[in-house]
Amino acid sequence: MEIKRLIKNPVKDAQEYWLPKIEAGLDEYTARCGALHPELMNAMRYSLLDAGKRIRPLLTLEFCRAAGGDPESAMPFACAVEMIHSYSLVHDDLPCMDDDEMRRGKASCHVRFGEDVALQAGDALQALAFDVMLQNDTVSSDRTVKAAQVLAHSCGAAGMVGGQVIDLQNEGKQVDIETLRRMDAGKTGAIIKAACLMGVIVAGGDDSLMNVAETYAENIGIAFQITDDILDVAGDAMTLGKPVQSDVENNKFTYVSLLGLDKARAEAARYTALAVEAVAPLGSQGEFFVAFAKMLAGRIN
Repeated sequence: MEIKRLIKNPVKDAQEYWLPKIEAGLDEYTARCGALHPELMNAMRYSLLDAGKRIRPLLTLEFCRAAGGDPESAMPFACAVEMIHSYSLVHDDLPCMDDDEMRRGKASCHVRFGEDVALQAGDALQALAFDVMLQNDTVSSDRTVKAAQVLAHSCGAAGMVGGQVIDLQNEGKQVDIETLRRMDAGKTGAIIKAACLMGVIVAGGDDSLMNVAETYAENIGIAFQITDDILDVAGDAMTLGKPVQSDVENNKFTYVSLLGLDKARAEAARYTALAVEAVAPLGSQGEFFVAFAKMLAGRIN
């Protein structure tokens, strides 16, 4: 499948082609998930649909394309990684975590539906992600299992959840830059890495492509988190769709608090350059990833 590059902007072309398909997939999968209570269904869909930049599913689909696969076959996996991401945001906003009342420009799930339903909605989205992957009928069972295992590992104790606990346990404490990198590699980077690797796995890509995807993901993951830290200090709440200064209010150490704003920006640029370098072996097939890394580094929300 070839996306028509009508304008010389590979990211915008991919977004215009894929985002409606991603939204349709998320809508379909949640609509037929069989939720036993309508309030649970409403909370799941409220948190998942019609919002977000869909960064992770785009990476899954585009790495499948770059590895020579059919990106359409990767759609269940792309939707699954977005469900995991959305579940993490629902839980992250809870009073026992970051206690944020706004997400994606609207009330957080727990504010709209209550903490009890929000907690269950997050759990249900996590379970649905694996249900959707394992029920797909377009990818071989060995690739499906491998992709699901990558996502399971990345969102658990050795990845996202582990990073979140490091974050919570270090609120108000002085941490060094290495601890911060280890935390962010789990909390933010692990799911981005899983998104990239799953695309290659679904396509049946070789080890060299897996290495490209992994290195690219590790570097944009760090750059993404540094940019988040910068936006929390220098961004605008209305543009971001969530509160600013929340890291300061929660006594969290960030790249900005440790390095200062200028050095943090320089680090984001350095990791972006490393990501661009990582996809050089892809040649013209890597144009999207180069533009995507630069877009993420320059984002304002």
